[in-house]
Amino acid sequence: MPARPVSSPTLLDLPPSQSLELLQRWTGERGLPAYRARQIHRRLWQDPVRGWSQATELPLPLRAELDREHPLPTLAADTIQQSSDGTRKYLWRLTDGEAIESVLIPSTARRTLCISSQAGCALGCTFCATGRMGFRRNLTPFEIAGQVREIVLDDPAQKPTNIVFMGMGEPLLNWPSVDTALSILNKPAGFAIGARHITVSTVGILPGMKEFAQRPEQFRLAISLHAPTSEQRRGIMPIEKKYDLEAVIRAAEAFRKRITFEYVMIAGVNDSEVDADRLGGLARRLGALVNILPLHPGGAPDLTPTTAARIRSFAERLRNQGIEAAVRRSRGLDINAACGQLRVEVEKKRRELSSSSPRGSEASSDRVNGE
Repeated sequence: MPARPVSSPTLLDLPPSQSLELLQRWTGERGLPAYRARQIHRRLWQDPVRGWSQATELPLPLRAELDREHPLPTLAADTIQQSSDGTRKYLWRLTDGEAIESVLIPSTARRTLCISSQAGCALGCTFCATGRMGFRRNLTPFEIAGQVREIVLDDPAQKPTNIVFMGMGEPLLNWPSVDTALSILNKPAGFAIGARHITVSTVGILPGMKEFAQRPEQFRLAISLHAPTSEQRRGIMPIEKKYDLEAVIRAAEAFRKRITFEYVMIAGVNDSEVDADRLGGLARRLGALVNILPLHPGGAPDLTPTTAARIRSFAERLRNQGIEAAVRRSRGLDINAACGQLRVEVEKKRRELSSSSPRGSEASSDRVNGE
């Protein structure tokens, strides 16, 4: 059975300013009072509804017409896993049968949501489960910002306070959709999340970095570094062959935004004292914070995580050189919380069910498409 097509653009695929203009024209053509456009508009992001029937402040005929002409898409929660540490992992099923992941990480008053920007990823980083599944397609603006919307629809009290584009995919390879999603997340008529609480992570896609740098808001930039030399980086991140480390650092020097280096520690690959010293030199050039991340065992079973003691020593060596270094603890170790891991596990189980089913692959196809 062929996959269902991606939905046509909707109100939820537009920046808030454009969706409001469209609604002002649409209500004006129908001779409706001017306030109706803003009344409708607030139901997109500020006080969202799953369907127009829930917007009971609007007349019933208007709700019916909105359902016909401007239906609201949703993301289907295929799988939700809850960790003992409070981390929650979502697998969202899209209209064409693809699946993407989000991870909600609570920490005191902060709720950080890690969101996806692509289904799959073309970059093939050796330590990432998403890279091993390959690239499927770019997400639409709604499919990106909708990961936040679904959580708010389920429980407004769980609205994320921080957003990180560190889920499936490379955000700067899908810049048009990410650009629009940033406006939806940040603008007062959207989710009104402060720019300094929104981080875009990239391996170093130079054209996208140039576009991102032109945004006036103080969004945060994170560079997925993971190695302090071009040679080492090439061994674990194939993108290094196209955009080398020195070029990425030079591009980052043009940013007025706070920069973070993301650094996954892999035993025997990037965790020596020499590596720490070289990383410190790069961080000093940009005044960058270094986020040290333990390798999640579910993301790359053929790689060995650096020991906790070695990670602490590595971080301390950076701090002794005046570098701000933070060691992030792995979250969701009792669930499939590594990037791409939940999708891989779910699809594996579906293949296993398919092979044992008398209907074979046809049964699997029906399940994937939710029919």
